[in-house]
Amino acid sequence: MSPVRRCSRTACGRPAVATLTYVYADSTAVLGPLATYAEPHCYDLCAQHSERLTAPRGWEVVRLSDGSAPTRPSGDDLEALANAVREAARPQERAAESGKPGGRGGDPMEVGRRGHLRVLRSPDN
Repeated sequence: MSPVRRCSRTACGRPAVATLTYVYADSTAVLGPLATYAEPHCYDLCAQHSERLTAPRGWEVVRLSDGSAPTRPSGDDLEALANAVREAARPQERAAESGKPGGRGGDPMEVGRRGHLRVLRSPDN
């Protein structure tokens, strides 16, 4: 048995992303995030079937949003990422230029640095 739960719709083998529950007393269909455990009277649906879900005439569909679902990146997020990449690409100050013994971190064992690699002094010296 696969650890990934599949869509309950016939002939659909896509992975489930939402759980559908019917509340018959209120004539309501509740579509929410994928339940932790597969329940006998609930239906797991894939993204396509959960988006196209309709309820019988006279019923209400309640869609619960998943607060942990990732959101689309905004312009600010993309700009922050670009700035971080630019900052990481800038050449690092050399230990001799900064005046600090042992480089940026002040580590007396560090002789030099190139990117994310460090050259360390031998413990014998």
